[in-house]
Amino acid sequence: MSRLGDHEVKIGDRTLKVYVSGAENGWPVFLLHGTPGSRTGPMPRPGVLYRRGICLISYDRPGYGGSTPMPGRRVVDAAADIAAIADWLDAERFSVVGRSGGGPHALAAAVRLPERVHRVATLVAMAPNKPDLDFAAGMTPDNVNAFAASEAAGVRERLRFRASRTEIDPRTLLDQLLAEMTEVDRRVVRDPAIQRLLLASYSEAVRTGPHGWIDDVLALRKDWGFEVSEIKPSVPVYIWHGAEDNFAPVAHARWLARHITDAILDLQPGRAHFGAVAMLPTVLTWLTGDLPEEWWRSRSGLSRTA
Repeated sequence: MSRLGDHEVKIGDRTLKVYVSGAENGWPVFLLHGTPGSRTGPMPRPGVLYRRGICLISYDRPGYGGSTPMPGRRVVDAAADIAAIADWLDAERFSVVGRSGGGPHALAAAVRLPERVHRVATLVAMAPNKPDLDFAAGMTPDNVNAFAASEAAGVRERLRFRASRTEIDPRTLLDQLLAEMTEVDRRVVRDPAIQRLLLASYSEAVRTGPHGWIDDVLALRKDWGFEVSEIKPSVPVYIWHGAEDNFAPVAHARWLARHITDAILDLQPGRAHFGAVAMLPTVLTWLTGDLPEEWWRSRSGLSRTA
């Protein structure tokens, strides 16, 4: 049975909706979507992934799209889900990249699965709310309310309303984001192709309700269940961030880089939050660098320079 396309992966009494694209026998790379988001979010076309020898795996975090809710989940819980999907794919080792709210979940895999994770990257990721970080400085008012300021009960109620409105018309969410984003980001998001991808991802995210969005925000607000300083030097980490980001301000990237041993910090002037979409192909190249020699010998049909 081909593992390409949409699948449902069972983990105990839960289901994770998983999308696999690119080269079926290529190097496995997990792409973790933002908040809110889904497995259908922006990604390179299958043909591009195939030529690069990449098997890209995206899945709906619990409560989003086709995945069963997991009330009370923590950021660290993503590592077990990634491991279960990798087992289903018979992938012993893999790389992980997380975009925006997916970034902390990618770092969870680096901490909990160091023997299996080849490389990890974050794109415009948030840092945890810690005493040595001015968490809300430079952040949009809506994100401050969601992640830093409001009581959890108020967050739940507000996100229920927004998810319901997004389910009826996902453009309402996009319009709200456009009103808050920098002009740098507006130039990216005005592209009709990018808009179609974002609208499809938002629509799928809330198709079965607000649970994923609510649980994501609550998980990111509280203790993640690990410290990023636990990431071992044997797991290389690449942190990309647009210097003009006002959804996850650049101070978050600098904080992560200070607390992760030997992390590569790439701050891009003239880019902001949605610049991560265009950067993904470059980051995928980094994530597949220095692959084990034995892996190449087992994949004779793939080229190192594909």
